[in-house]
Amino acid sequence: MQRDDSASTTSDRPAALPYCIGLTGGIASGKSAVADAFAALGIVIADADVAAREAVAIGSEGLAEAVAAFGREILDAQGALDRAKMRQRIFEDPAARARLEAIVHPRVRAALRHRCETATSAYAVVAIPLLAEVGGRTAYPWLDRILVVDVSPGAQRDRLMRRDGIDAALADRMIAAQADRAKRLAIADDVLVNDADLETLRRHVEALDRRYRRLAAR
Repeated sequence: MQRDDSASTTSDRPAALPYCIGLTGGIASGKSAVADAFAALGIVIADADVAAREAVAIGSEGLAEAVAAFGREILDAQGALDRAKMRQRIFEDPAARARLEAIVHPRVRAALRHRCETATSAYAVVAIPLLAEVGGRTAYPWLDRILVVDVSPGAQRDRLMRRDGIDAALADRMIAAQADRAKRLAIADDVLVNDADLETLRRHVEALDRRYRRLAAR
């Protein structure tokens, strides 16, 4: 599925930014494989997962702020954020999740934007797994288009079970913890249906790359 080329292009985008494609999708949909395929074509990838880790790295202001908010018990023996302990805490306490997101998300957005501003490729791909959850273009108004990697619920569950070595019940809970499929598709300008093999996915990405290069050249 593709929306009209002009439907989602921002009219007041900063001149310093290249054409920016937001890439998202549900867990085990194949987002990483899509990002890798764009990278193989020479496209700069700004990765939200990388930015989130850097936001609370040892010695960072983000980690210092997290310690001030939650105490030193969130650190491991090396002084790094104990991610397993932090995940458990925010899972049990929605207020703690909100506090952590207030620390991490603004830093992630700033890092992704800076990565795009320094991109040398024809356009940039911004990989944001939880784009629908954080508000889509409300959080990232400078995205020109949003590409959603979609997969059927059954295939998604099977891939997640194989990938993580988990049972169906846990896979269903992990999928349910994210935005539902309809919410992701609602923010999409383009949808890549990833229900075949890797070679088919690469061909889809190559077709999108040609289209995005044309749009970026306008």
